[in-house]
Amino acid sequence: MSWTEKYRPKTFKEMVGNKKAIEEIKEWIKAWKEEGPQPPLLLIGPPGTGKTTLAHIIGSHFSDKLELNASDKRSYDALINIIGETSTTKSLFNNNLKLIILDEVDGIHGNEDRGGVRAVKKIIKESKHPIVLTANDPYSKKLQSIKPSCKVINIRKAHPNSIVAYLKRICREEGIEADPETLRKLAKRSHGDLRSAINDLEAIARGEKKIGAELLEAGEKDVFPGLFDAIRAILKSKNIRHIKEAMQIDEDPQLLLEFTAENIPREYEKPHEIKKAYDHISRADIFFGRATQTRDYIYWRYASEHIGVGVAISKNETYRKFTRYAGPGSFQLLGRTRAKRQLIEDLAEKISKKLHISKKIAISTFPYLQIILADKKMAQETKKYLELTDEEFKFLRGKIKPRKGKPEKVGKEDPPSRKEKQTTLLQFK
Repeated sequence: MSWTEKYRPKTFKEMVGNKKAIEEIKEWIKAWKEEGPQPPLLLIGPPGTGKTTLAHIIGSHFSDKLELNASDKRSYDALINIIGETSTTKSLFNNNLKLIILDEVDGIHGNEDRGGVRAVKKIIKESKHPIVLTANDPYSKKLQSIKPSCKVINIRKAHPNSIVAYLKRICREEGIEADPETLRKLAKRSHGDLRSAINDLEAIARGEKKIGAELLEAGEKDVFPGLFDAIRAILKSKNIRHIKEAMQIDEDPQLLLEFTAENIPREYEKPHEIKKAYDHISRADIFFGRATQTRDYIYWRYASEHIGVGVAISKNETYRKFTRYAGPGSFQLLGRTRAKRQLIEDLAEKISKKLHISKKIAISTFPYLQIILADKKMAQETKKYLELTDEEFKFLRGKIKPRKGKPEKVGKEDPPSRKEKQTTLLQFK
């Protein structure tokens, strides 16, 4: 279990800072229980300030809770199907209240008239249960139509002194002798993000009995080794200082994730090590997704911790062998260069808006569009309907080429062969 989970506050008393906000929350809970329905709480603040933790603590004061990351389930139907009925019904036999938690509502799809935002407004209006919403960006347009219906509470960054005190407590629990100046540097470097400070502490302190300022020095140097040097440090070493130093590269962090994921089974030999390493890769990918959804790139920091330290500590011991590392095979399979990733993103966005579907579903239609575009007549009609550029049109046609010979009629072409289907689906799987 990561230290951020192990030492997550369980009560209001354990929370760091935001005393005034916590008192307002307590009053809201009391009002719900004694006076009846209250406006939903909207907790707004930067990542790592404890919004989700606060929501969970609030949930412990009610009979049950239902949590949903609104940025993951972004469509109207998805939100209504999951939360709609729960929010509007109460038991015939008791008056128990269930807390509904909608996390990261500023990452939701749509606007006030459609999509997930409309679903949130409907849930707020009709709910018979208390609701807590969280958001990172106070100026998000997604919140403009939601804010008036809520009690807004701003969650602020923790003071460095409060973070130092929390880190000291963790060190005591872990039996680690910590240099006070080291903890102060960790707190200052976190910029009020307690979660980040705990991640950094775990990175330098796990497996150690004593930590000092020298462990932080490497991370403050401007060192830019090559990509493969970073991969080698992650997979060959368990020295956290060396790994963090090697990861100071002027390169797309998602590229580092791709290369690391490709080479884990080349280096690690034990199945449980490989499993643990890919668990960290999965978590890193989730944080990259959140960064894209919220445009808050502090999530890159969390992702980097999983790619570097997480993968490194997944092995029991280092392997003293020569390993030939390689670039990710998915680059050849999916054509995932930066330019093509952007092309796929733009294409998915265009199709999702035209067909009123999510971008994820839009991407899943690519193989079928390739088959459709194999027909000359259908190809031109589809290009016109979807308003495809020549580059997008060429990309979608992929490896399926128009058949030569007589002009084709819609519905008369032979179905694609098994081999063609496999080639098409493999490209976008």
